[in-house]
Amino acid sequence: MLQQLAKGIEEASAVEWTLYEQHGETAETMEELKELQNARERLVSPYSRLNTLLLRILESQPIADPAMLELLIQTVSQAQASTDASWASVQEVKRVWRL
Repeated sequence: MLQQLAKGIEEASAVEWTLYEQHGETAETMEELKELQNARERLVSPYSRLNTLLLRILESQPIADPAMLELLIQTVSQAQASTDASWASVQEVKRVWRL
């Protein structure tokens, strides 16, 4: 999941940069540039939460607290939803602007 989130952050950043470089910051691109920034931010938060949670679980070995494991399951589910939504946003901008 961390890898998927990282890939999504990278893709949103790359498309934002490409759109800006090719078309600039204009009235026509402002909405999409903001959408790409939002897509990236929607992934940064779960990436950070998941990374921190995994570190805490690793530190609690040999037996992880069941509540932490439940939180991990919830975090992964939320991260997947964020990944799917962000990916759809990025792909839509790429399609509209032919990037």
